[in-house]
Amino acid sequence: MKPGLVPRARALGIWRLPRGRGGAAPALAFALIVLAAGPAAQERQRHGRLFPPTDLGLLEGPDRDAWQQPGRIMDALGIGDGSVVADLGAGGGWFTIRLARRVGPNGRVYAEDVQREMIDAIERRVAREGLRNVRTIFGEDHDPKLPPNTLDAVLVVDAYHEVQNRVAFLRNVARALKPNGRLGIVDFRKDGYGPGPPMEERIDPAQVIADAEAAGLRLVASEDFLPFQFLLIFGRAAAAPPIRDTKEGR
Repeated sequence: MKPGLVPRARALGIWRLPRGRGGAAPALAFALIVLAAGPAAQERQRHGRLFPPTDLGLLEGPDRDAWQQPGRIMDALGIGDGSVVADLGAGGGWFTIRLARRVGPNGRVYAEDVQREMIDAIERRVAREGLRNVRTIFGEDHDPKLPPNTLDAVLVVDAYHEVQNRVAFLRNVARALKPNGRLGIVDFRKDGYGPGPPMEERIDPAQVIADAEAAGLRLVASEDFLPFQFLLIFGRAAAAPPIRDTKEGR
């Protein structure tokens, strides 16, 4: 896939509900389809907009290393040998394995996703690569279930726009950071170029910053070296507010 030529919404097959008029009948039909499709489809419906595991191959394009620039992202977050890091919304583990190689055998990578099929895909990939420093976590939309006060860096790549309970999610991430730990959020800009979700699903950096501040995080840096995405880096505020109701919205 060449960035800028194929809209990611079509190329990646992101599902969306039909926009027809039919009232309750289409809603009932959709509910029956979801139930018939089994636990994986029900999981995606419960969590809202999620990337379909059947399309994981589309995230492995030969040009992704060039435009995603994983090495520069990891440098910006200070990730090195022995670091303890997390990859949230890890999908099929594209970034996970690159983090695992960077932190080495003395480090640790927590690879989290809210879809069981993604976790299974990561575990198969890690086994195939012979990596022993990756632990998978089956998380929830509001809580990635990370160990508290443990992480040097947390990375959320191309997944923040899918999170429903964003402030609650970020509060739980803040709890997992070490005092000087860093959170990096990478997501697609709204300029219309390159790969990424449809424009209406993209999120403004200003909204991410507002969510983070409400969650007890502070903006440390805003990087613009990525061609199609923004990178915002956050640290813990002096005193993070306590976790409130996990059903809290954006």
